[in-house]
Amino acid sequence: MARELDEKDFAILRKLAPEYSGILCPESGHEFHSILPPVSNHIAADEDDFAERVARLSDEDWGYLTDQILSGREDLGCMPEEDIETILVRIQEAVSEEAAERVRRLYHLSGCGML
Repeated sequence: MARELDEKDFAILRKLAPEYSGILCPESGHEFHSILPPVSNHIAADEDDFAERVARLSDEDWGYLTDQILSGREDLGCMPEEDIETILVRIQEAVSEEAAERVRRLYHLSGCGML
């Protein structure tokens, strides 16, 4: 489900990619509709860079992102498995193990075309 990012979303995006000031996805030229996938797929240089970037987020940021993911407003479907694992660790630490497991199931169901 495409969404328009709001100021809170852009504040999180600035933490993840302070060198990036646009609202357009660098590869597609379309506006961002999620936060984590463009950082994973287009901004971070590699898996380690992505892990360093998401470590910048506060527990409050992770609570917000987890709510967005679980409500379907933050779509992780196009992200590589290794970055999903990084996200799950951060959610488990910042939010809860239960929330991380719910995100894991959602990711796998969406990848299987069940959602």
